[in-house]
Amino acid sequence: MKKRLLILLSAGLITLTAAKQADDYFEVSKNLDIFSTVYKEVHTSYVDDVKPGFLVRKAIDAMLKSLDPYTNFYSEAQAEDYRFQVTGSYGGIGAIVKSHGDDLVVERPYVGYPAQKAGIRAGDIIIKVDGKSVVGKTSSQLSEVLKGTAGTTVVMEVDRPGVGTKEFSFERAQVKVKNVPYFGMVNDRIGYLKLTGFTPDAGLEVYNAVKDLKSQGATSIIFDLRGNGGGLLHEAVNIVNVFVKKGQLVVNTRGKDKENDRAYKTLNAPLDTDIPVAVLIDGGSASASEIVSGTIQDLDRGVVIGKQSFGKGLVQSTRMLTYNTQMKITTAKYYIPSGRCIQRLDYAHKVNGSAISVADSLKQVFYTNNKRPVTDGEGVNPDIKVGLPELSNISKSLVKNHLIFDFATKYRNEHDTIAEPKNFHISDADFTAFKEFISGKDYGYETETELAISTLAKQAKEEHYHTALQGQIASLRSAFEQNKTDDINKHKKEIVELLETEIASRYFYDRALVEATFDEDPDVREALSLLANPTRYKNILKGNQ
Repeated sequence: MKKRLLILLSAGLITLTAAKQADDYFEVSKNLDIFSTVYKEVHTSYVDDVKPGFLVRKAIDAMLKSLDPYTNFYSEAQAEDYRFQVTGSYGGIGAIVKSHGDDLVVERPYVGYPAQKAGIRAGDIIIKVDGKSVVGKTSSQLSEVLKGTAGTTVVMEVDRPGVGTKEFSFERAQVKVKNVPYFGMVNDRIGYLKLTGFTPDAGLEVYNAVKDLKSQGATSIIFDLRGNGGGLLHEAVNIVNVFVKKGQLVVNTRGKDKENDRAYKTLNAPLDTDIPVAVLIDGGSASASEIVSGTIQDLDRGVVIGKQSFGKGLVQSTRMLTYNTQMKITTAKYYIPSGRCIQRLDYAHKVNGSAISVADSLKQVFYTNNKRPVTDGEGVNPDIKVGLPELSNISKSLVKNHLIFDFATKYRNEHDTIAEPKNFHISDADFTAFKEFISGKDYGYETETELAISTLAKQAKEEHYHTALQGQIASLRSAFEQNKTDDINKHKKEIVELLETEIASRYFYDRALVEATFDEDPDVREALSLLANPTRYKNILKGNQ
């Protein structure tokens, strides 16, 4: 009887599964037929000519957008850009170009690549490429022109502000953007490394950086993952492996298709399992960055400092499609050693088309190796919360309107050398020159107080109090304008720091972007304080803070 019952149950399950598969197949077939019919009708009967490729691409993008932001389709023409996202490598001149008003401006050349070697500078305005004007092109259109096969020649004409036009000729190269753009000693005992990507060899770059720092005398490490949006999952495992033993589980992936259920463990001998590590994260630390920081936290291998991370616990896979197209599709969620998934938004249950945060009632508490509580569904929460202070409105406006950038360009073209980034400081005369530089330029901004005054004026008109109050409102506006004029001096320290970092980067590139901020970075200062206090460090990892 038991055998017969099992056979009947198995047969029933097979029948139900087959029926569901048949229903799913019918739904897919039916809706593809409907789409095809609609498309044919539009193509045949619509009043104006339509572009077949454009229409279908719109339909594909809209369909994938309804899922999550990470499932994307790439046409044959976009394949190179996608390859760069995955590999960090492309054929080109080695420079970031941005739109600056109507101009196309070099934002930063990469050290050691053709643009920098030829003498291209940040702030140079690109006028022509191979004799053809690029005025009016977008930065992405220019990028397509500048990229090409390594070894081919490109001629570029630029306008260097305050200097004039210059022409450069150089060979394109295979450009590989470094995952670790900078590492160095903050003081005689504490090393620092910045990781900005997870493309191939990221683990090796971190390994070599830590090894080099140790050879310079580092007895503890600041590991900066701030602003790092992630990348290859296996490189995250390799990076964790630098600090933890071989065979350690780092992440599990689980998806609808059981082929996506995998356990990723460290495969190599570690470099150092004891050196104290302070990991810096913020709201821009996502995906692979969260695997690294979350795993180090779960294993009590280091202390995490900064702001709550982004909360991306989704894994994407690449699928090759017909006609040399491809797509990146979310195939699984990942779970770090404690068992938690750090995914913050629920894309399966959208409200008014927008994903919602995982409800507090659905979040679960998990535990690190030392039984410290950690929570799923909200990214990685730091062990020590610090975070960079918010920029003032005046500083935001100066950055947004490229005035910090433009003054740095002017400064670089007028000064051949400066002091090392850690020692470089602009003078009061330089700050006065900056104020003269921005005089008459547009960097207006509206504060919350100004918005409140405008709301008051509008409300007064509606309630017929405007005549009685217009004198007082005018006085408020006048007084506030005077205060805004003084904002440059009131926020001098903050503006000077921005200027020093931007100017130093024109001479020392990525190194300056880090070293020039060491003294003022609150996350770095907190990490230095913690690593100088071994007792506090150990107590945090034991849950005794």
